Amino acid sequence: MQVSVRRLAVYPLCAARFGQSRGTFLSPVLRCLAPSTRTLFSETGVWEKDYRTETRRRVEEWWHPRIMAQWKKDAQDESANRRKFYVLSMFPYPSGRLHMGHVRVYTISDTIGHFQRMRGHEVLNPMGWDAFGLPAENAAIERGLDPEEWTKSNIQSMREQLDSLGLCFNWDREVTTCLPDYYRWTQFLFVNLFEAGLAYQKEAVVNWDPVDQTVLADEQVDENGRSWRSGALVEQKLLTQWFIKTTNYGKPLLDALEDLPEWYGVKSMQANWIGECTGCYFDFKLKVNGEETGETLSAYTFSPETVFGVAYLAILPSHRLLHGSSSVRSALQKAFQPGRDSLTEVTAHNLFTGHKVPVVISHKEGFDGYLDTVLGIPDCSEEDLSVATALNLRWTTVLNTHEDGTQTLINSEEYSGLSREQAFDSITQKARERKVGGHLTSSKLRDWLISRQRYWGTPIPVVHCGSCGPVAVPEEELPVTLPKLPSLTGEGVSPLEAAHDWVNCKCPRCKGPARRETDTMDTFVDSAWYYFRYTDPHNSSRPFARDQADHWLPVDVYIGGKEHAVMHLYYARFLCHFCRDQGLVAHREPFHKLLVQGLIKGQTFKLADSGQYLKRKDIDFTGEEPAALSGGPIEVTWEKMSKSKHNGLDPQDVVQQYGVDTVRLYILYAAPPEQDILWNVKTDALPGVLRWQSRLWQLVTKLREARQLGDNPNPSLLKKKELAEAKKIWENKNYVIQEVTTHFTEDFLFNAAISRLMGLTNTLSSATARILQHSLEFEEGLAALVLMTAPMAPHLASELWAGLCQVKNPLCPLIQQGGDVLQQAWPSVDPEYLEVPDFVEVSVLINNKVCGSVVVPVQVSKDSSRVQQLVLESPMGQKLLSKRSIKRAILSPRTALINFLINE
Repeated sequence: MQVSVRRLAVYPLCAARFGQSRGTFLSPVLRCLAPSTRTLFSETGVWEKDYRTETRRRVEEWWHPRIMAQWKKDAQDESANRRKFYVLSMFPYPSGRLHMGHVRVYTISDTIGHFQRMRGHEVLNPMGWDAFGLPAENAAIERGLDPEEWTKSNIQSMREQLDSLGLCFNWDREVTTCLPDYYRWTQFLFVNLFEAGLAYQKEAVVNWDPVDQTVLADEQVDENGRSWRSGALVEQKLLTQWFIKTTNYGKPLLDALEDLPEWYGVKSMQANWIGECTGCYFDFKLKVNGEETGETLSAYTFSPETVFGVAYLAILPSHRLLHGSSSVRSALQKAFQPGRDSLTEVTAHNLFTGHKVPVVISHKEGFDGYLDTVLGIPDCSEEDLSVATALNLRWTTVLNTHEDGTQTLINSEEYSGLSREQAFDSITQKARERKVGGHLTSSKLRDWLISRQRYWGTPIPVVHCGSCGPVAVPEEELPVTLPKLPSLTGEGVSPLEAAHDWVNCKCPRCKGPARRETDTMDTFVDSAWYYFRYTDPHNSSRPFARDQADHWLPVDVYIGGKEHAVMHLYYARFLCHFCRDQGLVAHREPFHKLLVQGLIKGQTFKLADSGQYLKRKDIDFTGEEPAALSGGPIEVTWEKMSKSKHNGLDPQDVVQQYGVDTVRLYILYAAPPEQDILWNVKTDALPGVLRWQSRLWQLVTKLREARQLGDNPNPSLLKKKELAEAKKIWENKNYVIQEVTTHFTEDFLFNAAISRLMGLTNTLSSATARILQHSLEFEEGLAALVLMTAPMAPHLASELWAGLCQVKNPLCPLIQQGGDVLQQAWPSVDPEYLEVPDFVEVSVLINNKVCGSVVVPVQVSKDSSRVQQLVLESPMGQKLLSKRSIKRAILSPRTALINFLINE
């Protein structure tokens, strides 16, 4: 067999393989020399009649580098006439190996990217690496490696894996959070937060992970009190930590959700996390015996309009002031009496009203379940009145109740005479202006704890000076880079403490001796702004240029796992709101549409008595039910894929067996994006997409063969019955274009889109020979079908389009113009189709088996009783259902489908 040099030169699909050391891919030369009679039309000009495994492999090898190169070329075409479309998938942690969840999310983003580019948009589909964090540090400790070397090696491996899947990212915009040119700007944003009074350090009772030896934010502890990453039971420690005052943005973050489209339940998750923002904090300075202590305390109230009527400030017995190194600790402990409310010698000076009130240690274990510092206002609470009376405290009455039940303020300075609602707005606004509180937030929302006591993270750009206190590192001295350390131990003390030359420094303000902050930032800080950096990734003077961010933001579609629907999204939204207030960007919300995708689950087998997970080789599948070879009953479930559960799949193996396009189609067809996929190759999804690809190939083959007969196509030869058939194809084509476009732009139901395309395939496959030979409608329908398949199966569609464009004597202008399929415009509905009444073709199933379809007016297509009636009145219904007992008719809420359940 002759092997052309041309064939050997285009083999990057094999060269960019998963994990090269494993050697599971054949070399390009050996693969090309494998015995085969298959040909490739785009290479040889000879059309292969059937779409076989070898043909599929050759098609993907040929088109892979060309599609990638064309995407890169198009990305560099910055046409001012094109509208932007920013599709963003959550960037991965570089573990070194892709898993099927990665394949799912990036297949979705790649599909949307191709679709939007075909619609004429300038598309941004970037990729990067969430590269700091504990896994790399722990792996480095275990292996005696530098976490930077470990991380960079993993990035290289995963980059090759992503390329081998044919995913078209804008790699020229790649970001890596552990590189100084990225975390320099993470530090810059921290300094901005610090200077705005939103980043602060305080002693706090924190969540300590005894395994990972670091602090966790409240959001990183599950409902069972265990660490989100290690699973260890979290301990409570009193440590000095850095926080970001996200509570100041509670109300804006809650209100902004109203302006966003539906996020598949995530908006409600965000709202529930934030809570009802009906109160606020006020700031107090603490004194003992009239002397300033330097302590500032924020206390919450549900009724900020009554702040002039505060009788006391209450703290819990567990409050940090009683247990840490606070200057008021001894005074508080001296007064504390367990089991009762304790009046102390500590007074709190209200920075808004100027009044001072005593600090009371409450006998309670919690305030409203979340708070540890509240204001006691007798006018608003019977309980507060009881405490104030029992402790013989004095206070000012501030509410005047009128005969009609309304209340106005009294004894409240310039706010007297206002209604409670008016005073609420005026007082909170004035407190915000004076920067002494007043930011509306909920009682359960907490500030963001960002300190981590580990090495592999962004250094916090602060130095501690004996004279000046904490001082931010000036912008011109950023980045504060991580020092190289001889070894890492992970023994609970920040490794940076050991870098003495790095820790000891000069104060930027007074030039005196100082020490660098040795905590690093939580990785969620890095990922709270990466979507900004993608818009201007090589900017060396700013984190991003405003014109670039304003051009691309908000992200049009943001894709990722539902597990990030609270923490990451909340932090990212907060930082965007802050950047808007700083004048760095015009948009307050970073993401317009959110598309959350479910898990890909594998089947697990575990012993019922011990819970031990078994490998498939340890199970006997010959009986009616699976049984352990070692004996004993087993439980069969579906769980998230994991090595430890022996239910994982290596994407490399799956792609090698079925091909890239088949895996893409399976992922898109098996379930709507937000639902879990139960990976089972024996289900209808995988055989279904394999058959569909072959049927698409057969359609192009049939048209090519029909035109080889020698007769020139002549639509005028079609008779009345054939013209009616052609019209049906035309109607179905337009209907499918309309439906698929909606699925790609509105609800992202790619499974429904594929079902529609399969329906059009059925229509074209049943066309008679004369329609095939002489019908413009058939050609247009087939062209539209291939074009709409292209974003989901780009390699196959590219080859189909090449074969279609070389059909003899084509009637369709689209086919005549040629070019690659992904360079074509997305098909549009013919104007005359929109002028006729809208109809929907509803598939009819009887006991889950497809029996045909009926066309119904779109107005009644969601009315189950009307659709059922029209089906029963149709010739098909009369034939198949008139003499049968119908138990139930189920109309699908998402797809045009009705299922009749009957008694056999």
